[in-house]
Amino acid sequence: MKTKQNVIIKGTKDGLTLHLDDSCSFSQLLEELEIKLSGHYEGQEDKPLVQVHIQTGLRYLSEDQKEVLSDLVRQKKNLVVGSIHSQVITREEAQKLKEENEIVSVTRVIRSGQVLKVPGDLLLIGDVNPGGTVIAGGNIFVMGVLRGIAHAGFEGNKEAVVVASKMTPSQLRIADSFNRAPDQYDENGHDMECAYIDQEGQIVIDRLQSLIHLRPQLTRILEGGR
Repeated sequence: MKTKQNVIIKGTKDGLTLHLDDSCSFSQLLEELEIKLSGHYEGQEDKPLVQVHIQTGLRYLSEDQKEVLSDLVRQKKNLVVGSIHSQVITREEAQKLKEENEIVSVTRVIRSGQVLKVPGDLLLIGDVNPGGTVIAGGNIFVMGVLRGIAHAGFEGNKEAVVVASKMTPSQLRIADSFNRAPDQYDENGHDMECAYIDQEGQIVIDRLQSLIHLRPQLTRILEGGR
């Protein structure tokens, strides 16, 4: 009868990948890992450093357990841990992920001196007056007049966009790019507009329809969730 392997070592162009079974005990895992690494990677001090990427599957590892694994790998002289990846996330990580991907809907007018900030996408039903600021980790959709400051993708999301029924901001920011208000807007324009970062890294303002091709994943939101 073939014995089940708790540790499978695969060589890749980036180094080594350790696939660790997620159903055995942690002590069994360490014991087999020690045997396999000692058999293949001990006594190779003169060899170049090899990156080791550890895949733990559905096993959650505490910080202490990660350190024990890393120490075991590092003992083999020419091995260095590049990453430890698990398919399990903590409750705090899940909550943060949920917040970053949800759309926060707010109905109000953002007046001068007021700041509205959300971790994910913002759907504002109302105006942003001069001196008012809206900030989002994702996209910003203003169903009203944008006259103040809008900062989308504030944590570095360059794919974020700003959409407004009437686009006359004092300043636009997307990730770390910003665009001051031009000298003149078309005050008679009635079409919704959008702002995004183009291939040159500049913020451009365009007709809303351009997002259908540039950001196809936003189609459901822009069409009212249908």
